[in-house]
Amino acid sequence: MISLFTFTSQSRPAISVLTELELFSIVAREAREAGIDRNDGGRIIAEFLSYLDSRYYTRLPIEERHYRLARDWIGQFTAPIRCFDAIHLAIASPERAVIITSDEGLAKSAEALAVDAVLLRPDI
Repeated sequence: MISLFTFTSQSRPAISVLTELELFSIVAREAREAGIDRNDGGRIIAEFLSYLDSRYYTRLPIEERHYRLARDWIGQFTAPIRCFDAIHLAIASPERAVIITSDEGLAKSAEALAVDAVLLRPDI
């Protein structure tokens, strides 16, 4: 793991198209299950899209080499890595990008595969 200080020194955050899809999925699920109001969900999506339109994020594509790397990591049978986590890590690894996550499973997989990651923990 790396420090949050390293993360905050980054000039431009990067996301993959998978990150976009996962955000939409989470917001839609929360709106369906009444975790958030549908209008709030719409505002979250609209704000995210405005960040994309303004090129706030560097957008990393998913390429065949990323799928192969994720497949190879999963096929080692050494770490309990989930499919989408493997793809996220395979996109980040060649770029030497730092994964920022609140998902402990993703952070543990990153550590097992020597991909830099920061685990965000909610204030308790």
